[in-house]
Amino acid sequence: MSRDALHALTAVLGEGAVITDPDITASYRQDRAFDPDAGMPLAVVRPRSTEEVSATLKWASAHHISVVPRGAGTGLSGGSTAQDGAVVLSTERMRTITIDTATRVAITQPGALNAEVKAAAAAQGLWYPPDPSSFEICSIGGNIATNAGGLCCVKYGVTTDYVLGMQVVLADGTVLKLGGPRLKDVAGLSLTKLFVGSEGTLGVITEVTLRLLPCQPTPCTVVATFSSVHDATDAVLAITAQIRPSMLEFMDSVAINAVEDKLKMGLDRAAGAMLVARSDERGHTSTEDAELIARIFTDHHAAEVFSTDDEEEGEAFVAARRFAIPAVEAKGSLLLEDVGVPLPKLAQLVEGVEAIAAQHRLLISVIAHAGDGNTHPLIVHDPTDPDESRRAQTAFGQIMIWPSHWAAPSPVSTVSDDSRSRGWAIRWVPRYSRSIAGSSRRSTRTESSIPAR
Repeated sequence: MSRDALHALTAVLGEGAVITDPDITASYRQDRAFDPDAGMPLAVVRPRSTEEVSATLKWASAHHISVVPRGAGTGLSGGSTAQDGAVVLSTERMRTITIDTATRVAITQPGALNAEVKAAAAAQGLWYPPDPSSFEICSIGGNIATNAGGLCCVKYGVTTDYVLGMQVVLADGTVLKLGGPRLKDVAGLSLTKLFVGSEGTLGVITEVTLRLLPCQPTPCTVVATFSSVHDATDAVLAITAQIRPSMLEFMDSVAINAVEDKLKMGLDRAAGAMLVARSDERGHTSTEDAELIARIFTDHHAAEVFSTDDEEEGEAFVAARRFAIPAVEAKGSLLLEDVGVPLPKLAQLVEGVEAIAAQHRLLISVIAHAGDGNTHPLIVHDPTDPDESRRAQTAFGQIMIWPSHWAAPSPVSTVSDDSRSRGWAIRWVPRYSRSIAGSSRRSTRTESSIPAR
């Protein structure tokens, strides 16, 4: 690639939009997955508008340059890992947010942080529900590209449930406007939903219209510890059979102790599992739900049950659950992925992971959005130790295929869409995506002229 070609792109986008300093571009090589195979990008492009994204993709297409879209770089699954000689297209300068209170939507550029959208909505008495644990630092564009979930997904769903429309740019620079500020939009194919979760393979999202809800009432929070994982997961089944909590989260003993090591909040280190539940129903219903949850916890042999309707007290326990991944990560590098299971199989997955951890002499934690069966196995390892890295990779593979032994002919688990499948996980995707679905995806990607990756 000649300097003249890069200068031509700079002339179109303006000073500061194209970065070639290797000391700076190196910081854009990877996200928080820290992929050891990440390449060195040729340049980092930081557009401010749809027009500048279109110009960049036209330029890249003309020069046969790979493009790697990037949001805030907080992903844990390697979605924005660069290739040697690629251009990283960062949306970090695309941050505008507009709230339309009449139609209850937010119109935002992809670089806006999830927390910024929440704050802008809250200032108008509205609420954007999706809340991944990294909501304070992750971008809306990244959330949409990965169809991010969060702690309240058991009741309120995930990102795709709030995307009403978007503007996207295809690899050749073509701009598409999909959907809009309408709750019902069923004419033709649902291309908006096709782009949600596509991880930049179909195009670059440059603007999105998000559905907002009225502000969430102050929730009641119920926390319980259990000596047995089975008791905890049986309690989950009993709760979801009767009510729809706004949060129902699981932490195993490894996560409990890792969080306690850092936060010193008095968590029970001897507990085998901890559940954090919330109800945000209006009026007295929230209190009634909390009382029901507490009774169910007690009936399922909880060692300790704590209930509160104080927002700060409740948020302290929610923050502990959000902190679980960083707390476990403090013990070493992580291999992690999302594994979705039917709720009755949750205990079996946790126990299976414990057996795999013992077999390979590794520290492995499981945290979960227990209300919908989406789990996060976290494998701690030292990447500088070849033997331990090999054992970690083997354990990762066993965790990914373990649930397929539970039932035949179809596996009862899947690589879930909370963080998306990248890196190590990509080799197991075919197990859960049958040939027809895989062929359909390949055909769709070919016809849409995806950016080279």
